[in-house]
Amino acid sequence: MRPQQKVTFMKSTQLSTMAIHPAQLARAALACAFALILVSCGGGGKTPTTDVTLTAGGQRALSPAFAQRKAVNYSPYRTATTVGDASKATDIANEDITDAMVIEDLNLLKQAGFGMIRLFNSDVKVAERTLRVISDPANNLDFKVYLGMWMAGYNEPGNQAQIALGVALAKSYPDIVVAVSVGNESLVNWSDHAMKPAVLASHIAYVRSQITQPVTTDDNWAYYAAADRVILDAIDFASVHSYAMVDTHYNPTSWDWKQTAVPTGPDRAVAMMKAAMDSTKKDYAAARSFIDSKGYSAMPIIVGETGWMAEDASGANWYKFLAHPANQKIYFDRLQAWWIDGSGPKAVFYFEAFDEQWKGSDDKWGLFNRFREARFAIQSTHPQTSTFKYAAGTYATTDALYFKLPTVHTAVSQSNYVIYSETVTGFAPTGLRWDPFVNTFWQPVADGAPGDGMESYEIDPRPETWGWGMLYQSAANPPVTENLSQFAAGSLNVYLKTSYGAAKNEKIEIGISTDTDLDGAQEAFLQISNGQYGYCNTNAWCKLTIPIKDFVTVNPKIDLRLVLSRFMIADRFAFTGNTTATGLPKIRMDAVYWSK
Repeated sequence: MRPQQKVTFMKSTQLSTMAIHPAQLARAALACAFALILVSCGGGGKTPTTDVTLTAGGQRALSPAFAQRKAVNYSPYRTATTVGDASKATDIANEDITDAMVIEDLNLLKQAGFGMIRLFNSDVKVAERTLRVISDPANNLDFKVYLGMWMAGYNEPGNQAQIALGVALAKSYPDIVVAVSVGNESLVNWSDHAMKPAVLASHIAYVRSQITQPVTTDDNWAYYAAADRVILDAIDFASVHSYAMVDTHYNPTSWDWKQTAVPTGPDRAVAMMKAAMDSTKKDYAAARSFIDSKGYSAMPIIVGETGWMAEDASGANWYKFLAHPANQKIYFDRLQAWWIDGSGPKAVFYFEAFDEQWKGSDDKWGLFNRFREARFAIQSTHPQTSTFKYAAGTYATTDALYFKLPTVHTAVSQSNYVIYSETVTGFAPTGLRWDPFVNTFWQPVADGAPGDGMESYEIDPRPETWGWGMLYQSAANPPVTENLSQFAAGSLNVYLKTSYGAAKNEKIEIGISTDTDLDGAQEAFLQISNGQYGYCNTNAWCKLTIPIKDFVTVNPKIDLRLVLSRFMIADRFAFTGNTTATGLPKIRMDAVYWSK
């Protein structure tokens, strides 16, 4: 990411320590060690015999386009709502992408001032189509492309297919494809498609041997701040990802996003967004420092992904103080200023151009929504026209969200807080609903618990690989909490009728969740076996009476003044020790209530 000193790589059929930086020798050794099946390591190994400009550190120099063009991640999908299930008509595999759609998208990006896009993978449907559209002079689309090759973990046939397609595209469009990335978040420890560094490095080395563009892999900043030498020896530049907003959920203390030292009001929003940008710069600096420490101070670094949600798509209000069009604009503007001033990354690829509804809870990052309407963040780049439409809503940066202490309502004073019952009396809240974690299904059936009428709910678990669950919560957005602090010495009661756990003594979970003043949403689950709290799995009705204090013991951070999920029933396999299963027994549930 720093200005590069350029040297010209000598055309040669031999590796020479006089002509080549030690990093090049490392790459040659890497090629021999990991790719003998692909090409011979003699006569120059995997280093192309064409003229390639190198930096002083031995890396292939980045195109000037990185420093000159505003960049964004791009995906064309509009109507797909699922991914990975081709049997569903709404899967991305079944959405027809046309040239006209890509042309419309790129014209919108062009009008918004973008001149470079990153594609996540190499395929015919999107990547080849996009490159072909750009290459057609009739479309008048002056874009450079940072091309990705998706590595699907240890699906080697899929990986090899991506490599073959990507190499072919890079060779076919050498004036458009200015760099290539092999793998996306394949190395960070939380990746769900992880690869061993040496295996990925071998793929990088092979791709590099076939094309002339600089090659890297995209990954989270935390990986690049402690990267394996085998990867650093293989790449020409580092492409780091940083998501300050996401960190507020998964790592809430990573930066001071709440800014409680600043008085409540617009000044707190300004302070929060400054701290967000500082966090992004800190992530970059950590990667820069580590890479420098390994002798690669001349290696450029770009930000391959970073962004800010315009709306909270989590469904659980993870970002209720953060996700807003005004916050997105502030973050976007600060990023562009950082890139322009030259003090940080060589390029910043914003995530993302357009919303991706198929990502569900990870949607609403787009500078345009899925209807191709420009959000507040980029409305100043182009006047509204019949072809450049603005998303609904009028905003100013002073509308930005910021952290506020939650509102504590009057404590429920009745003896019972009734969630579901035909006969139990007490306070019966309104505006609540049952929600599944994912696919759990439930329906009323004519089979009531003893003394509780003729109806109950029947739950059909339908587990995912991680388990199943359902909860009872506020239907409002943001959700309304309930003050159940007077029930601290009481119990959560529920009748269940099931054989769940009878076969292998599987446990079932009962839980609650609350908001808190400063620690965000907290949950407390109890894993319950046959005989605990009155639970039985004999297909007879049995009453569970669970002391509220037991939930507090499990998680002392829960705050009964701010109850979010009044009741949860689940089986999360990682916590119960159960295994992924189909055909789990159904569960009938009745007379659910809190008692003092």
